[in-house]
Amino acid sequence: MGSDGSPRYRDGPGWHDDVVELRVHGVSGAGPERVLDRADVRQVAGDRSGGFHRPSPQPDGTDPDGVTLEAYRWGDLPSGTMARTLSLVFLLPFMLSNLAVLMRPTGRRSGPGVTVVCRLIALDLTLLYVLSTAGVALDLLAWRCLGAARCPAARDALAGLDGWSTGQRLALLALLPVAAVGFLRLLGARRRRPVGNPLWAVDPLVARLRATHVAAALAVLDLVLLAARSSGGRTTATTLLLVLTGAVLLACVALLGVPGLLDGAATARAAGRTAAAVRVVAYGLSVATFATVALDPRGWPSSIGLPGLERILGSVSLVQMSLLVALGGLVVWDHGRRVPRGAPRHGLGAAVIAAIAVGLAGAFSAALVYWAGKLLGGAAGQPLAYNWTILAFFLHVVAAVVLCGAMTLLSRGRRWRAAAAITARDFPTAPPGAAEYLPRVTRMIARARFTEWLGRLAVAYAALAVIGLTTSVLGQFRLQPDRLGRQLLGLPPGFVGAGLAVGSFLVAALLLALLLGGLFAYRTSWFRRYVGVLWDLGTFWPRAAHPFAPASYADRAVPELADRITQLAQRHAGVVLCGHSHGSALLALAVLRLPPGVRQRVALLTYGSPLDRLYARLFPAYLSEEVLRQVGERVGWRWLNLWRDTDPVGGWIFAAHRPGDPPPDTADPAGRVDRRLRDPRNLLARPGEHQPPPLRGHQPGESDPEFRAAVRELAGRLRDQGRT
Repeated sequence: MGSDGSPRYRDGPGWHDDVVELRVHGVSGAGPERVLDRADVRQVAGDRSGGFHRPSPQPDGTDPDGVTLEAYRWGDLPSGTMARTLSLVFLLPFMLSNLAVLMRPTGRRSGPGVTVVCRLIALDLTLLYVLSTAGVALDLLAWRCLGAARCPAARDALAGLDGWSTGQRLALLALLPVAAVGFLRLLGARRRRPVGNPLWAVDPLVARLRATHVAAALAVLDLVLLAARSSGGRTTATTLLLVLTGAVLLACVALLGVPGLLDGAATARAAGRTAAAVRVVAYGLSVATFATVALDPRGWPSSIGLPGLERILGSVSLVQMSLLVALGGLVVWDHGRRVPRGAPRHGLGAAVIAAIAVGLAGAFSAALVYWAGKLLGGAAGQPLAYNWTILAFFLHVVAAVVLCGAMTLLSRGRRWRAAAAITARDFPTAPPGAAEYLPRVTRMIARARFTEWLGRLAVAYAALAVIGLTTSVLGQFRLQPDRLGRQLLGLPPGFVGAGLAVGSFLVAALLLALLLGGLFAYRTSWFRRYVGVLWDLGTFWPRAAHPFAPASYADRAVPELADRITQLAQRHAGVVLCGHSHGSALLALAVLRLPPGVRQRVALLTYGSPLDRLYARLFPAYLSEEVLRQVGERVGWRWLNLWRDTDPVGGWIFAAHRPGDPPPDTADPAGRVDRRLRDPRNLLARPGEHQPPPLRGHQPGESDPEFRAAVRELAGRLRDQGRT
């Protein structure tokens, strides 16, 4: 490569005067045979997880359009082994909380505030996780089962602890929550070193976040033990440890709560050292706390549950819900202040995804304690806060179902009218034989247009955070859900209790469904096409809020793509980058990494792309219209985007170009990027065929005539530029 990044060996050894068509699939995890539409393929670069493939046995892999076909398969990067795929089930709330901070609005005033609140919510999820494991290990096992002799199964398994004091049992079994934190660290670890430089420089940030979360996790565990020990009277040692533990928690909150402290260029190194020092202090405090609890000779008070645990759990839940409401307020305030009425709703995903993460984390924690008590046989009762959490989850599910149903019905008329107008323009004189097929086309377009209503649905769902805040406040007053339902709402006895039972079974069913989904997504390709979407999209983004979220695969895929494009540009006349669905996002980010000389030999073809329709709205701070225009400028506006009205995921990026729309601005090159494909091409079968052309929707269609024509056009632009 020259100093400007341009190829040095043109017309020299190894030079090929042709164009490479490099295809990148979407989140379906399609194999290279399907992407290349060839039965036999061979791998030419990469490894088993992510590799580049070409057709075989043709040595050059050239197709009739005069281009060399190549495909990049990255489908195994997000999942890989079965164990990693299943681990994503346990990391799901952390993964979603990490997505929330990346969905923040672009406002300079609200953006930093949203980042801070999202990171505090992520920290709260870690505390909730530790408290749930402490509820099983300390409350159920050490306090209830071994103390009250009501759990025969537990006593058989822990018979060796019968002669131990209560403090010794608590100190020993407190190692289980510590091991649970280590388990999270192991699940979220990177499987291998990334190829090249990371996409975002977040590895140091992850280390600082990890140190902060580990310190807070140990501190809240110490707080549980010290609160239980102090219930019988405080000593100088317990008072001092309580003060130091509170200081550690405040330090963790300050590290995350001061905007720009952890990731600011001027303060990052000092913040990293502070986080590491706080973690070391937390280690020392945990050792001192365990020793103090185990060696304290005083007796313990009589209590059904572990003293102090319920109050700590209720406080964490209340703070969590308060943060969630604050996040919703920041996002709505930013949207109302900056976006004109009727404009697309950008940045609302932060509140919605955070609400889902909080709901799942609370439900999983409550279900863990509830079903652990059931399996232990006799450990009756659980902290009251968990009852309110399960009830809130049940109410959220019911409200979400009602909202989705209502939104579907309310939007149906407008979606059908818009779809009918589209089909009327596409097929103004529909032949008589298409009487049955035309309504099917209209129905598919109407369903695809429901994506435009997701913003309204997001606002409604984010408002449901008030339910969680209300239940958390009621839990602070130690009110029983069933009694309150009878007194205030006049509900029959046992009605709320039945809701709690149903909620517990819903959580268990959700966990089972996620586990089975992860298993079948790994073993069955057609199932992965639907379930794997969540994993592929969730693990694409870097860890910017929760350090225990799954590691991002983009920090390998994007640099690997950029390196391969550079290599191909050195040896060929040009490279046409073809990205379907999420593959278009990988290619767009890879384009931003290319050296200037390489960009001159690159063209971009996207199809079924969610870059504007979803990503620019969900992640406005990272994939805004400004960033997309920068991508176009990098490739000299050699960019075509193919989209269909029947596609519920992809869409236009800069302009729709539907029939009847105003002509594009010739002065703006972005107006020439998008090309709408009529779907289906015709309503009647062609001569010699029995069925009309199928509805393509979100299907790739690399062999479609429109796709091949776009490839030929972009390849021609590259060849023409090479001649000049």
